Amino acid sequence: MSEQHSNHFKAWELALLCALCLTLCAALWAQEQSERISASLIRLHVLAVDDSAEEQALKLRVRDAVLDFLSPRLEGIESKAEAAELLSRSLPELQSAAAAAAGGRQVTVTLTREYYPTRTYGRISLPAGGYDSLRVVLGKGEGRNWWCVVFPPLCLSLESTEELEQDIGEESFQILSSDGTVLRFRLLELWGELTGKEG
Repeated sequence: MSEQHSNHFKAWELALLCALCLTLCAALWAQEQSERISASLIRLHVLAVDDSAEEQALKLRVRDAVLDFLSPRLEGIESKAEAAELLSRSLPELQSAAAAAAGGRQVTVTLTREYYPTRTYGRISLPAGGYDSLRVVLGKGEGRNWWCVVFPPLCLSLESTEELEQDIGEESFQILSSDGTVLRFRLLELWGELTGKEG
């Protein structure tokens, strides 16, 4: 009787070990994909002063001003490095465009690295992780935020994903647009929270 109980216990241990191994493999796979994908993209992050309707509307006006400024300038840009160089060079002009749309509110525009949660845009999902980011902060930036992908320029046409596929490659694009991707990337997000590896 005790031997049979011992065998059941070993089977239970084996099942737990297999589950743990599968979870770790999924997390490592998602981590690798996340790093590869984030290396190809630049995100846009606009943060409002607070959550009031007025400040949220202002946030969207500032967003539109930034996108209007960037749209013609990003045409013909073929690599992330080129886009990052253009954004870095254009920071003073971006600051001016954002400040003009902000109607006197304090605005800070920087090119930085930020942690993003898993996010779905149209039919693609981007994994949680650290991304180069054009960050536009109104006041102290304590309100709800808005984000998208500024390179390739998916902010302007989230349904048009040909440029994204071209820039990150067919394999990465298939990962982003396949069923179950959000769950795998959410596992990575949870793994990052458990291990403290955000950003």
